[in-house]
Amino acid sequence: MNIEAIKSGELKQLAGVNLEDEDLSQSDLSRVNFAGACLIGTNFANSKLEGAHLEGANLMGANLQQADLRANLMGANLMQADLTGADVRGSNLRGANFMGARLSEVSFAGAFLSGSNLINVNLQGVDLRGADLRGANLTGANLKGADLSRADLQGALLNEANLEEADLRKANLSGTNFTNANLLCAGLDDANLSGANFDNACLVGTIVQKVAK
Repeated sequence: MNIEAIKSGELKQLAGVNLEDEDLSQSDLSRVNFAGACLIGTNFANSKLEGAHLEGANLMGANLQQADLRANLMGANLMQADLTGADVRGSNLRGANFMGARLSEVSFAGAFLSGSNLINVNLQGVDLRGADLRGANLTGANLKGADLSRADLQGALLNEANLEEADLRKANLSGTNFTNANLLCAGLDDANLSGANFDNACLVGTIVQKVAK
């Protein structure tokens, strides 16, 4: 495989290829088709992947620091990948696996994360405004100070999650499971709480001035 040709943008059809541990950092890979590709440990740091196809790609342990990931990552394996500072605003991440991934300073605003696996991930202070998290598994996740305003968390699992000081204003929390979750001083103003489960959750200092009907 000609790595320089890939980095220069000459090759666009790379579905199913094996680029394990290759260095594709600081490359313009916009609209490249990596669907189903083996990208384990691949270095995409500071690369542009806007509009790329990464559906079902295996990005386990990949370096995606500061990458433009406004792409299609539906069903992608991002276990243990480093997405520090990555831009995934509006990206399709439905059913993606983020277990063990590094997600600090990531912008998930408007991203589609329904059905994704975010068990025990650290999302402290992360921007999730307007994100679609319907049915996502956030069990044990750290969402301290995260911005989830206007996010859709219908049917999501947030049991044992840390939502201390999280912003959940105007969020859709219909049927969301908050069992044993920490919502200390969280903001729930104008949120839809219909059918939400708060069994054994910490709600001390929670701000609920108005509930959506």
